[in-house]
Amino acid sequence: MGLKRFLIGRLQKAHIGPPSGNSQPQNNPPNDLSDKLQDNLNRIQTDFGGSTDIVIREFRIHSLNGAKAALVYLEGLVDQQLISDSLMESLLQFSKGDSSIPAFHPDQDPVTYIKEFVLAIGKTSDITNFDSLFQAVLSGSTTLLIDGCNQAISAATRGGKDRGVTESSREMVIRGPQESFSEVLGTNTALIRRKIKDRNLRLETKQIGRVTKTDVAMMYVNGIVDEKVVEEVRSRLHQIDTDSILESGYIEEWIQDETFSPFPTMFYSERPDVIAAELLEGKVAILIDGTPMVLIVPALFVAFINSAEDHYQRANISSMLRILRYIGIFISFLAPSLYIAITTFHQEMLPSDLLISLAAQREGVPFPAFIEALMMEITFEILREAGLRMPKVIGQTISIVGTLVLGQAAVEAGVVSPAMVIIVSITAISSFLFPSYNMAIAFRILRFPLMGLAASFGIFGIFVGVVAILFHLCSLRSFGVPYMSPFAPLTVSDLKDTIIRLPHWMLVTRPRSISQKNAIRSKPSQPEK
Repeated sequence: MGLKRFLIGRLQKAHIGPPSGNSQPQNNPPNDLSDKLQDNLNRIQTDFGGSTDIVIREFRIHSLNGAKAALVYLEGLVDQQLISDSLMESLLQFSKGDSSIPAFHPDQDPVTYIKEFVLAIGKTSDITNFDSLFQAVLSGSTTLLIDGCNQAISAATRGGKDRGVTESSREMVIRGPQESFSEVLGTNTALIRRKIKDRNLRLETKQIGRVTKTDVAMMYVNGIVDEKVVEEVRSRLHQIDTDSILESGYIEEWIQDETFSPFPTMFYSERPDVIAAELLEGKVAILIDGTPMVLIVPALFVAFINSAEDHYQRANISSMLRILRYIGIFISFLAPSLYIAITTFHQEMLPSDLLISLAAQREGVPFPAFIEALMMEITFEILREAGLRMPKVIGQTISIVGTLVLGQAAVEAGVVSPAMVIIVSITAISSFLFPSYNMAIAFRILRFPLMGLAASFGIFGIFVGVVAILFHLCSLRSFGVPYMSPFAPLTVSDLKDTIIRLPHWMLVTRPRSISQKNAIRSKPSQPEK
């Protein structure tokens, strides 16, 4: 984080950094709304460059003594039915005169009168300048302008087409909710509030990006979260100065603690139940409009290894699956390196029969074990990426057929040994045990340096590499919280939900490493049988 701030400071001193968000061009037209309706509409048309999706609906409100008015909105960003039912119908209905409401007097404020007696819509706000008007229209609101009034009314009519709430395609579970976030910020916040029905669930929203003006929301449970973490998140978001935020990855790179570490220091998920569970542990969620991925801070190493389903299965089953997952992670991380080290330097560790079998298999292979493993690993990584980028209909087929055909052909051609195909295959299968994709990528990257150390120094090189990685992991922090908590520093009370999960009635306290507030979350007693 310090290196990133240093580089940004040097760029700004060299006058090649991003311009200040408060800089304004010279000779700007007046920003305040005019009391002449036509002047305001002309300014809107001019600033939008005559875009065909800007809709201006002019009419008269007879209850305001026949004053001219206009609705302004962007086609495709609004709910047309809501505009017709709650705006146009109410305005035109009351414009015919209604004895149930008081008549308008010239001394009254037209904006106040319209909001109190006419508009049949929930959320409205006053607008006094063009910047606020443009922002409201671009955010999907509808603006009502009245002739003779230098104020406008913004009505919340955001709508349009969206993907809706669908099943998660990345974080699959057998037991548990099947819903996932969408690209609409309001839908995502509502999904979380359906999980946590508490008034202490706070939502703070701000816009980031000078051009995109993306809505970024921060959610946390007041009374559980550490206020220092909330203030740190708020401060880092405030320091972002860029012209565009299109996905949560933009925010992640701006506010993450370590830029050049292969390990992610921010956790993300597209499942509302996962985010709700993290919030109840005292963490902070960052939601970005336009993406279904929600960021969570602080992020701990164990969060990337544990699955959402671990809390839906019984404790003994969840614990067994977690242990199996950790074993698979070690296999995917160390299997190629150990094979290279043993077959190159430590043949005495193998039984005689197995050693003779391996020697016979490698008799016609022209490459050393390291080159052999490197070729196979790179080939599989290419096939994996090709399968992800290709259409779903043929992606999996290409990956499976390509792996089988290339593996069999490589063995028959004498390029690799059958044992190496087995090692690379079990490594690839074990790598899919990672619930978190970005953590799996980190281990995939580190697998190659460990293979080089194994080819150079044997098991001693692997040991040195693993120790260096552990030192690096222990040095990481995520928003002030040690990355390897509760293992380093050791917090015994927090080990109840790490490699082994205890039953829910024994999970009495929240993780102390994340927040010290409101630590008790359940009664420390076993339910009666």
